[in-house]
Amino acid sequence: MVQDTARDWWDKGLKLRDAQRMPEATSALARAVELAPESSDIAFDYAQICYASGLPAASLMCKLSQRNPNHLGILREAAAALAAEGHQEQAEQLLEHALDLRPDWVEGHQNLASLRFTAGDRGDFARSYSVACRAQPHNLALRMAWFYTLAMLREWSSAFKILDDGQAYFADARSLTLGKLYVACESGDVKRADILLQQTESIQDAGLDICRVRYFLRTGRIELAHGAATRLSQTPAARLAWPYLSLIWRLQGDARAEWLDGNPLFIQTFDLDFSAGERDELADLLRQLHIARAPRIEQSVRGGTQTERQLFFRHEVIIQRTKEKIVEAIRSYIAALPPIDMNHPLLSVARNLILFEGSWSVRLQGHGFHVSHTHPQGWISSAFYVSLPDVAHSGPAPAGWIQFGTPPRELNLRLTPNAEIQPQPGRLVLFPSTMWHSTVPFKDGERLVIAFDVRTADRNAH
Repeated sequence: MVQDTARDWWDKGLKLRDAQRMPEATSALARAVELAPESSDIAFDYAQICYASGLPAASLMCKLSQRNPNHLGILREAAAALAAEGHQEQAEQLLEHALDLRPDWVEGHQNLASLRFTAGDRGDFARSYSVACRAQPHNLALRMAWFYTLAMLREWSSAFKILDDGQAYFADARSLTLGKLYVACESGDVKRADILLQQTESIQDAGLDICRVRYFLRTGRIELAHGAATRLSQTPAARLAWPYLSLIWRLQGDARAEWLDGNPLFIQTFDLDFSAGERDELADLLRQLHIARAPRIEQSVRGGTQTERQLFFRHEVIIQRTKEKIVEAIRSYIAALPPIDMNHPLLSVARNLILFEGSWSVRLQGHGFHVSHTHPQGWISSAFYVSLPDVAHSGPAPAGWIQFGTPPRELNLRLTPNAEIQPQPGRLVLFPSTMWHSTVPFKDGERLVIAFDVRTADRNAH
């Protein structure tokens, strides 16, 4: 006998969601809500999947928040949905009111700062932290969240002052010391960095190890960088280490660089079967989604914007058609990989399931670019070119091209790109998520791209 209870449809919807079959999951959860309209849990899951899929969700979330005024997770999602639907001021007010009542809500401060920053508020976007730290000077988690918000923007003097001011309340706090070490290493304060590195030599921490590796590279101490990166590669945070080991091995002329990055490189291009009309339809939709005025604080985009939420979760036919063609290319990429190598970050991953860790669009304007970066949460990363400026506007090659293997500029390493690929409308580039990649600035016009990360096997298990 076929069951038709709210619980049945709820379970079905969650399973479909986990399989990233979002249109079917949305329908199943809508049926569950219809059968059990009093259930806040079912209603929250339905509202979340509507938000994730780009469907109207703000009114659903706001009603839920009114029914559950102490549920900060619902309130956070309501603010995000309001902002996504163009109600920026209302979203900020919702978070501000909650933070007045709960100044210790760290995630709320993070969300509010991010909302303000992406809306173009560069001057005082993190002001809620300041108010909360005055109200709760002994809240270390709050102070450190404020610090990292400014540190990600490389506002070193302001970030250091936050730590310095906290010294009176947390004289022996390890996190303050690690924060000061991070500022010293990344800002080039060699004297202070060397002292703090000695003081923290016995501490084992993934973030600290990356700080050590980057500092040793910047100061030309390649063997020390190698030792720190090798140790990190033998921990659960190994994916943070591989990009730096690639740089180190190239600097040393070590053959393991070719083992890691491939010879030839593990980069493939696919010119997907899109008509000009399909690309135009896709481009028009993507432009509508770029509502932010600035990228998020932690993103690599310079001179452009990046969309929020999983792009491939959306229901529009052109998005789903694009996803299908991309999945087919991913299967071809995986099929062409060398045999399993359990010691390798790309080749050790199970190859029987394709799910996305993230999918988004980037829109760059004239002189825009990506700084060199990697995607430690992914397995396979990408760039799919939807719309590009013509050569007359972009400038001479390699303007606008994607480069691989270029170190972050602040590391001051003498390594040139080990690959450059010219974008073409309809071209998909796939490469390991641990591989450094960046974009060369271009002169003028619009560069509209879809990017995504394919999950590693451990993330698929969740």
